[in-house]
Amino acid sequence: MISLTLHRRRRLRILSVVATGLLAASLTTAPASSAAATPDAEAVTAVAAAPATNDPGLGVDEISSSPNLRQIANLPKQAPFDTASALGTDIAFQGRYAFAGNYNGFVIYDIGRPSAPKIVSQVLCPGSQNDISVYGNLLFLSTDSSRSDDSCNSTSQSAAKKESWEGIKVFDISDKTAPRYIKSVETACGSHTHTLVPGKDRKTVYLYVSSYSPRDEFPDCQPPHDSISIVKVPLKKPTDAAVVATPNLFPDDGGYEGVPGKASATTGCHDITAYPAKDIAAGACMGDGILLDIRDREAPRVINRVRDTVNFAFWHSATFNNAGTKVVFTDELGGGSAATCNEAVGPNRGANAVYDITGRGDARKMLFRSYYKIPRTNGDTENCVAHNGSLIPVLGRDIMVQAWYQGGVSVWDFTDSAKPKEIAYWERGPLSETQLTTAGSWSAYYYNGHIYSSDIQKGLDVLELNDWRTWSAHLVRVKELNVQTQAGYLSW
Repeated sequence: MISLTLHRRRRLRILSVVATGLLAASLTTAPASSAAATPDAEAVTAVAAAPATNDPGLGVDEISSSPNLRQIANLPKQAPFDTASALGTDIAFQGRYAFAGNYNGFVIYDIGRPSAPKIVSQVLCPGSQNDISVYGNLLFLSTDSSRSDDSCNSTSQSAAKKESWEGIKVFDISDKTAPRYIKSVETACGSHTHTLVPGKDRKTVYLYVSSYSPRDEFPDCQPPHDSISIVKVPLKKPTDAAVVATPNLFPDDGGYEGVPGKASATTGCHDITAYPAKDIAAGACMGDGILLDIRDREAPRVINRVRDTVNFAFWHSATFNNAGTKVVFTDELGGGSAATCNEAVGPNRGANAVYDITGRGDARKMLFRSYYKIPRTNGDTENCVAHNGSLIPVLGRDIMVQAWYQGGVSVWDFTDSAKPKEIAYWERGPLSETQLTTAGSWSAYYYNGHIYSSDIQKGLDVLELNDWRTWSAHLVRVKELNVQTQAGYLSW
């Protein structure tokens, strides 16, 4: 069992509703030139720092964890990715390799020995945020910062210029020591994230490209932008990859109109998680959460939509349980750059929302059951909010590991969707005691026996979970893992 005694200088969050007057928030839109300044600069809901408290928190880089979760390795960022602006981002896995995105390119790690990971190669190819996925000998990168061209030698250039480029880059990774850039596909409003969806013919993969924040002055990102781009990639000839569809997901009303100072309007999607074996996907679309039927890979259909006009500021990402009967949505309050794990913000904002999926076919609906947020208070210099996580393949239970930026890594059980609870955690202290700097775990995923965390500033962390509730996960091995492409596993 997890010890309920936290680090002596951490407190359990007071689980009471905090008066809304303690929270001062304003919705801001970053200029095009600053798109790489924060993880989600174009959708930042700025959150006022919490009032100073007498709790000093952890010291800089000080480690705190539950007894059942421990760090077994850290591999720091290496040049040319060792600067504060070279933010580490998402991770994909294949065999003995982990592939980690970075605002300046990507890194391939050998994780054959999880306690001693090694860098195999690094590819310098700037274009935040370089969201990443792999399939066979192909690697895909998302570029969502306007560039002078589609090359890896490009420079930042205003999206107001027609010749600027944003979209998908394709690499051949048959030689892990020397990846080759082979194709680019421009997409409307760029590619903030993408989701890999295998074609039913096994000859094709599709990329569901999410992007947002259109503007009248952007020729390649005109409002309204209520669609995603679908890129079709023929596996035998990936250089023929092209956009084949741009389905409008909000044809009736254009999505949620938003509330200035509180919640983002819907101008596209931030991320989509697909469950191909069940022909469903969940879209986190800024002001809306949607459930999609993806039986026709080139024509996904929205079958249900939900909103949270009380607590959610920015619908960020989604995770299904293994049975496909629940979905967890995350709220990235503050765009990933604000300190929101504190008493002022409270337990229901910047949190996860757990929904049950009821009904069948087109009658399926998502029903809200609960919120989950880490039960620790973080300091004013620690950006902290719900971010990327994955299921842990536990038989008969719904357990997830998740990144919370400088809030660390949390393992939590939502088997009872009305009463989620944390069962393990690991975190390091703030990057700075005097300045709020974007840092911490961007993505924390379980892969073949270990948890891998891509830390924005500290590189790759490897964690080992030893808990009786998750022992059966060690029986599950996969050859490849793109977390936003959920693969089912056998259950009881």
